[in-house]
Amino acid sequence: MPLRLAGDDPGTERAGDTRDAAWFDSFFARHATQVHRYYTRRANHDDVEDLTAEVFATAWRRREKIPSDYELPWLYRTASYVLANHRRKPTLTLLADYSGQEEGELHVRSVDPAELVMADEDVRQAMSRLSTRDRSILMLHAWEGLDGEGLARALGLTRGGGAAALSRARARLREAWEHDH
Repeated sequence: MPLRLAGDDPGTERAGDTRDAAWFDSFFARHATQVHRYYTRRANHDDVEDLTAEVFATAWRRREKIPSDYELPWLYRTASYVLANHRRKPTLTLLADYSGQEEGELHVRSVDPAELVMADEDVRQAMSRLSTRDRSILMLHAWEGLDGEGLARALGLTRGGGAAALSRARARLREAWEHDH
């Protein structure tokens, strides 16, 4: 059964429009896992499903503007905006969220090598010295596998600008690492 969303009324498609519910079903199937993983690495575990759903709701509303050759970079860029907006919202933290955790202790729920690296205190310390933008660039490259044109599209830059941003972010990470070692 195809996914049906609000605003997807029969007969409202324009002539020649290929971005219908069937297109979206395929789009979702191709990219949902990557968007979910993006949030698993960046957001509170309890928020991952909602954030992922919000990205795909945005994708449905803006489906005509998604570049065909760069769907995943477009989703990552949208996901970064959704996450930034989410983080600006006031939150209620329950005491139960901290039960059994010592200060500074990080619980890793995965055996993903990238997550295990980020659990290392030295790596987290070096990454914390970077700007949010540099961290985002490095994560898009290392965790999401974006480089070249894909990275540039996700950052809203030219290909050369994306490569330069990645190079600068790597250099700043190297400096931060060497500062402590």
